[in-house]
Amino acid sequence: MPSLKALKTRITSVKSTRKITKAMQMVAAAKLRRAQDAAEQARPYTERFNAVMAGLAQAASGSASAPRLLSGTGSDKVHLLVVMTAERGLCGGFNSSIAKIARQHADNLTKTGKTVKILTVGKKGREALKRDWGKAFVGHVDLSAVKRLGYSSAQDIGRDVLARFDAGEFDVATIFYSRFQSVISQIPTAQQIIPASFESSGATALYDYEPSEEAILSDLLPRGVATQIFAALLENAASEQGARMSAMDNATRNAGEMIDRLTIEFNRSRQAKITNELIEIISGAEAL
Repeated sequence: MPSLKALKTRITSVKSTRKITKAMQMVAAAKLRRAQDAAEQARPYTERFNAVMAGLAQAASGSASAPRLLSGTGSDKVHLLVVMTAERGLCGGFNSSIAKIARQHADNLTKTGKTVKILTVGKKGREALKRDWGKAFVGHVDLSAVKRLGYSSAQDIGRDVLARFDAGEFDVATIFYSRFQSVISQIPTAQQIIPASFESSGATALYDYEPSEEAILSDLLPRGVATQIFAALLENAASEQGARMSAMDNATRNAGEMIDRLTIEFNRSRQAKITNELIEIISGAEAL
């Protein structure tokens, strides 16, 4: 049985840990509000942009002059996986769930004879995939110095991906991120961005375009890649804070339960020690 001093030291240590987890929970809650608002405000724009692009893509899909970002290279031999995770941990299974679907996707591709290349955004995803897929890494984006995500961050990543595509480094690009649903629910998502794939919710209106659909797509498709990346970064930011808030709440509760158990054990040990001392005093008095 641990000594009273050891129990008291452990209780003090767990209480300090509970203060830290409680503070982290409150910070995550404050950041979650901003991140959730940003993600939700971006969704209508992204959905409308995708609807317009879906109409343009449908009109230009049969054209021989369709942009390569839409028609592809004619092959799907080399795949680029853009894995987006957080720069920090202590957010439950947020990072591991994204890394898991990326790993499964990479495994399925290699089984069919495809070549996999990985571009990581966020330190935790790189750490999770380094052991099995370190040789497939082709780049890394560090966002640890970015205090607040902006469209410029997505543009930088988009330019990197597009430059690799123009250089012929890959045929298909897929981004992996977590879509925010609620504080306790984040959905790991895989989304193909090259060749461009747009889903429109509802009927697509008929328009006459000037200039041609192909010319408009040549200008809008690179922006579409950056827009999809930006939306994924915002969803990831909200999901990270939601997962961290939930994880720190669970940690705070567990610390409280552990303090209660240790306090009971401490009181019992102290009572047993006092009882033993009384027995020794009584026994000594009776022996005189």
